[in-house]
Amino acid sequence: MTFQEPIKIYSNMFYLYPQLLAIFVFGIFTSQSIAQEKLKVNYKHLTYLPKNYHTDTSTHPLVIYLHGGSQKGDDLEKLKIYGLPYLVDQGKEFDFVMVAPQCPEGRYWSTENWFDSLYNEITSNYRIDKSRVYVTGISMGGYGTYAAALDHPEKIAAIVPLCGGVNDSDTTRICTLRDIPILTYHGTADDQISIYETERIVNSLEECNGEIIFHRLTGKGHSIQYLYETEPWIYEWLLMHRKAITNE
Repeated sequence: MTFQEPIKIYSNMFYLYPQLLAIFVFGIFTSQSIAQEKLKVNYKHLTYLPKNYHTDTSTHPLVIYLHGGSQKGDDLEKLKIYGLPYLVDQGKEFDFVMVAPQCPEGRYWSTENWFDSLYNEITSNYRIDKSRVYVTGISMGGYGTYAAALDHPEKIAAIVPLCGGVNDSDTTRICTLRDIPILTYHGTADDQISIYETERIVNSLEECNGEIIFHRLTGKGHSIQYLYETEPWIYEWLLMHRKAITNE
């Protein structure tokens, strides 16, 4: 696979213009408010535990995987068509706990607050390192990945959205993501979700000194789910990030 040179925007952790700090703080409170206003729900999900989970007492990173639109419904087997659930079903082993919720028909990842109940359930029932909680998803799941980070920036250490974007109503909140490392991929020939959707996020984060690595996939279309299998760096990159966690 040939990549164009990735666009990188790195945040300056030691200096913020006062107006950018005000925007960021306002964004955090706005995100928390929006998350609280959404209906809290429980979505069915698949759970994968690392091979050594039951043989040691250490905590483990958590990766939340969000599927695309064609896997909506109430049949968890549909999630195994591609992505992380597919790889796990094929015997692939990972060094993290993986949870794959299923979005019901007629809804989107941004419709309801599914994150809090899932997060609370998994962190209560399994040994999870709360400083290493990540979200990744593709297509509708790419949108969901951004939405989860926008609504819960205090809990998520890094995200990898594939061919996603943000809803028009959320564009004013993009600077909320400035302290969440982002690795994203989008095909230049994507005819289902335009690469413009990712480009406008990159441009907004550049204005507020955010941190993002953007891979333009030259000539590639919408079906880039193969990256979960062919680009193991995705997981290496996620796991290198940690979140400073305050007392909950």
